Amino acid sequence: MEKIKNSRVKSFIMVSLVYLVATCGGIIIYDMLTFNTLINLLIADVFATLTVFLYSIVFGNTSVYDPYWSVAPIVIVCYEALSCGFNFVSALIFIAVILWGLRFTLNWAYTFKNLTHQDWRYTMLKEKTGVMYPLINLLGIHMFPTIVVYLCIIPTVYAFQNQLSFNIGSLIFFLVSIFAIILQGVSDFQMHKYRKNKNGNFIRTGLWRHSRHPNYLGEILMWWGVALTVVFAIPSMWYLVVGALVNTLMFIFVSIPMQDKRQSKKEGFDDYKKETRALFPVKKIR
Repeated sequence: MEKIKNSRVKSFIMVSLVYLVATCGGIIIYDMLTFNTLINLLIADVFATLTVFLYSIVFGNTSVYDPYWSVAPIVIVCYEALSCGFNFVSALIFIAVILWGLRFTLNWAYTFKNLTHQDWRYTMLKEKTGVMYPLINLLGIHMFPTIVVYLCIIPTVYAFQNQLSFNIGSLIFFLVSIFAIILQGVSDFQMHKYRKNKNGNFIRTGLWRHSRHPNYLGEILMWWGVALTVVFAIPSMWYLVVGALVNTLMFIFVSIPMQDKRQSKKEGFDDYKKETRALFPVKKIR
């Protein structure tokens, strides 16, 4: 096991196999169930998450779950496309989700080290929660993000299973999603360059010069774009934005404060925070 965990290639293969098992199991469960589509999808999603969770215990590494955020939507939209075919609105959303998912997954693959490396947030939670960590791990680290992704992907499922009328609003918000993907790609590239050169305690170039979390901004805009692409096609389904809203709240009240608290331990953070906004890449007015 240690030889596998210390090897980047072997670790990558093992994680890939975990997701293959989770994907196949989720699809089988989904096809077997006879409830409505959204309940079937939720149960299959939870099953796949539990599969990944069990393997994360086997490998002693919660970061086995990290790719789930981007892999699950790719699997879901591909399955829906094969099952339902395309209309114009669902084709737009398919393009956006696939491009987003591939970019996200490739970025994970690029930064993946091996199965001995675990996200610092999981290690911190383990140290702080002690004996409660297994429950926090299951519900907080695995299930909560899965539910957020599930809620975000519901508009996509709805678009595939209903013939939606295209309008200019749908096109505009599809372009918002494309912009979000580009924003995330550029911010990731700039961060990789910074980490390679490591000039200073904080990245102060490009998008990061004016925003502490441009990658999070891209993630928020992506799912608002997807939701509103569908809502503008059928306004009576306005409540489909709930996934984008929950996703936004998660970043504002959980992800950003956690990241900022860690950064605050570095010298100069107070000045950096004064000079940048948390999300929107525009210079603060003093």
